[in-house]
Amino acid sequence: MSIVPSMLPDFRVRQRDYLLEISRLLTQELDLEKLLARILRFSIEMLAGQAGLIALKQPDGWRVATAHGIAPAFLSYLSPLLAEEKVRELDVTELNRMLKELTYTASMGLLNGTGLPLATRGQVIGVIFIFRNYADLFTPNDQVLLQSFADQAAIAVLNAQLYGQVTFEKQRLDALLESAADGILILDADLNIERCNGAFEKLSNQTRAEILAKNHKDVIKWKKKPQGGTLEAAVENHWPLIPGETLYVEGDLERLPHQPLPVGITYAPLLNEEGKLRNVLVSVRDITHFRTADELKATFVSVVSHELRTPVALIKGYASTLRRDDAKWDKRTISDSLAVIEEEADRLSKMVDDLLDASRLQAGGLSLNHADVALPSLALRVAARFSSQAPKHKIVTDFPEGFPVIVGDETRLEQVISNLVSNSLKYAPKGEIKISGEARPDQVIVCVSDEGPGIAAKDLPHVFDRFYRSANAVKQTKGAGLGLYLTREIVEAHGGHIWADPNRESGARICFSLPR
Repeated sequence: MSIVPSMLPDFRVRQRDYLLEISRLLTQELDLEKLLARILRFSIEMLAGQAGLIALKQPDGWRVATAHGIAPAFLSYLSPLLAEEKVRELDVTELNRMLKELTYTASMGLLNGTGLPLATRGQVIGVIFIFRNYADLFTPNDQVLLQSFADQAAIAVLNAQLYGQVTFEKQRLDALLESAADGILILDADLNIERCNGAFEKLSNQTRAEILAKNHKDVIKWKKKPQGGTLEAAVENHWPLIPGETLYVEGDLERLPHQPLPVGITYAPLLNEEGKLRNVLVSVRDITHFRTADELKATFVSVVSHELRTPVALIKGYASTLRRDDAKWDKRTISDSLAVIEEEADRLSKMVDDLLDASRLQAGGLSLNHADVALPSLALRVAARFSSQAPKHKIVTDFPEGFPVIVGDETRLEQVISNLVSNSLKYAPKGEIKISGEARPDQVIVCVSDEGPGIAAKDLPHVFDRFYRSANAVKQTKGAGLGLYLTREIVEAHGGHIWADPNRESGARICFSLPR
């Protein structure tokens, strides 16, 4: 018996079963791919078809989302056709007409097709197209039932699409949170922690399990009252007073058993429709480097003002004394006074040069003029210059025969050795100061050693830091703490390395290596 164009009574019973199944899918199936496959299977059975497809309307045109019983050759022809520019603008009626013509032509008139638009909220989101071998004649009641099925299917598809978008946005938010270098927290209206990222775990030295669901004040604990007040105090004072008003707090975050961490925290409010606080987005940044920079600035001002004041006072004092009209100075007094003025002027000039070099390094490094350098000759020249200024010291050089010539900036390398010898003269009251060299296959090593008290273990890690001076150095000698810092930077600019020997039994020895 042939299939009747209108639906049989038992088929209408089956139709109700399909509608119930679609209603169940609305609440249970949110995987779009699985949902479309089930809707297409129901559609093929309900319309007594042999095959079918579901095409969804995308921003860039129609796309075959799922298909059943269609020859691969026809599908491979149809998919790019739907994506063509002229097809993208077709509405459901025109698309159905196009699909029917294609079906009739491809099957030489043996197959027909019918399409059901998937529409919800007045928006067409797709079409179900069923291939079958009889005409698509339906009674008005049949058409009402079929459209009811399509409407239910459209709602299910829209729900699955929205769920997919929400899932994607959640995954993107998770990726953003975890990739952020700053620590991030999301608080609820009661300031309980709903989310945190890995960066905050590291900053606070706590695990996510220890952080989540706790109140903000139990996780963000300050060593002392922070600048800008606390979040809790701000909320009590009705923060935010205007939408989007952020709060910035800076202080030392407790994180046992480690030392407190300097952090800057930005709190951004998220308000509901009534203007009440719904969430607080918290961004926690490690400001150790900024704190260090501020400390360096303070140290710079303190050191430079102190170190400049002394020579300026001496120069002014001696110059004023020599200019007195009520006194006549003998030749020796005048000579000694001028020698002090010259020495202090040289000291000022050296300090200015060091400050300029430090400034150049901060701005992008020193420029080097490379040429052949004979380090033994350079060391002899430095030793001779300082020997005339240091009668209590014996300055010697010790380089093996055939010491290799290297490529470097001779002026800067002379500055390195001069700074090391000058450093030894400052801290070793007397004794021998040796400039020695060692040649290795891929590098040369130069050391400057003395017979002074040596470098304290606690000072070893910091002797090359900018403006660093040990407590004893501040009491005993003059200086701005730039000599060894500049020495390190010059050596590293040559591709070398510098270090203070930690194993000296007496005296200090500082060595540097340079590539051959």
